[in-house]
Amino acid sequence: MIAVIDYGMGNLRSVAKALAHVAPDANVVVTSDAAVIRDAARVVLPGQSAMPDTMAALERSGLRDAVLACLRDRPFLGVCLGLQMLFDTSEEGPTRCLGTFAGEVRRFREEELVLPGGERLKVPHMGWSPVAQARRHPLFEGIANGERFYFAHSYHPVPADPALTVATASYPAPFTCAIAKANIFAVQFHPEKSQRAGLRMLANFVAWDGTI
Repeated sequence: MIAVIDYGMGNLRSVAKALAHVAPDANVVVTSDAAVIRDAARVVLPGQSAMPDTMAALERSGLRDAVLACLRDRPFLGVCLGLQMLFDTSEEGPTRCLGTFAGEVRRFREEELVLPGGERLKVPHMGWSPVAQARRHPLFEGIANGERFYFAHSYHPVPADPALTVATASYPAPFTCAIAKANIFAVQFHPEKSQRAGLRMLANFVAWDGTI
């Protein structure tokens, strides 16, 4: 069973639909039941909203402990805010997050968004961007280095440990867009909206045994 955690926020159905597409024989469930989540073989934590609202919703749902338990011992995929929630704090709010990894989530700095020709990029970062793989990982199997994925965000993670970073994107400076450690893999972009490459990543997650 693959559990997509429903804590009352985020675009859950599109993630579940994409997982069901790449794994038609799997039991993909969108659930707010802690017992079901704890019993799942694989867990996906999506998110698409403001961090203060997201963390408040997670607390109200009573699922924080179940999420933390699953982070310790099974293949775990975080998507968008599901990546950001894994760090200590976010500037958005500011807000205390789950604290699984040391580091913070920062808003794109206006002074860093100027291109060499003087054009200024806008926040949020929305659209397709190439993803540069910092190192190989099973979830990148069959995905070319520099493949484009779909982004929609104003904040990005800054890990305290650079070794967490498994991929970067640029806007226009490079930022961490994917992290990996042990059984955890999390991305800032949206695999479920990233067509062929995103579906391949989700299929890799379904086949992944949680080791690197």
